[in-house]
Amino acid sequence: MLQTIAFDADDTLWENEQFYRLTEQEFRALLSDHADGDHLSERLLAAEKRNLKTYGFGIKGFVLSMIETAIEITDGQVPTETIAKILAIGRDLLGHPIELLEGAGDVLDTLAGSYSLMLITKGDLFDQERKIAQSGLAEKFAAIDIVPDKNASVYRRIFARRGTEPDSTAMVGNSLKSDIVPVLELGAWGIFVPHALTWSLEHVEAPVDHQRFRQIENLKVLPELLSRLS
Repeated sequence: MLQTIAFDADDTLWENEQFYRLTEQEFRALLSDHADGDHLSERLLAAEKRNLKTYGFGIKGFVLSMIETAIEITDGQVPTETIAKILAIGRDLLGHPIELLEGAGDVLDTLAGSYSLMLITKGDLFDQERKIAQSGLAEKFAAIDIVPDKNASVYRRIFARRGTEPDSTAMVGNSLKSDIVPVLELGAWGIFVPHALTWSLEHVEAPVDHQRFRQIENLKVLPELLSRLS
């Protein structure tokens, strides 16, 4: 019997990646005199990947990677005015209002009477706390965990600390790499809710043959799926 339903936050409960894409477009425009847009995006992605172990996930690491890319692309000649503009668009990204995905609040309300709800999200602590507070969803969760990364070891520690058994837990999220594959390894259910925009570094092959893997079109059908699994 399922007892606990854990949720990812970014692009599962509210929009996130689309704002990074818009910021990247501004970055490309700033440096359009130095390189074409696609090349800039490739160099930025390489910098983000390279810097994950140092800066972690989140907006601050993204902004630092933009600055690093600007320095590389211009051979160290990037104007201070351009650096200032990169910092400004980063601040705008940090202050962007939360946009809940359709049905997010209603689905949580529906499930709250039957399951213990958890929120497990990764990224910069300050930014994730801001988004959680602005979302208005915090009070719907029995537990909230903000972690620098998500893998099987991290989930194992969270479940142990919260007294949650993996075999009675389902994790719901839009990232196969971060939300689904690690919990399947522990014996939990993984419920994949694809988002139209998912960061390329989160892409892995879907474990379609795993008996505890499920994929749904959107959050609104989640309660019906859980009722069948329970």
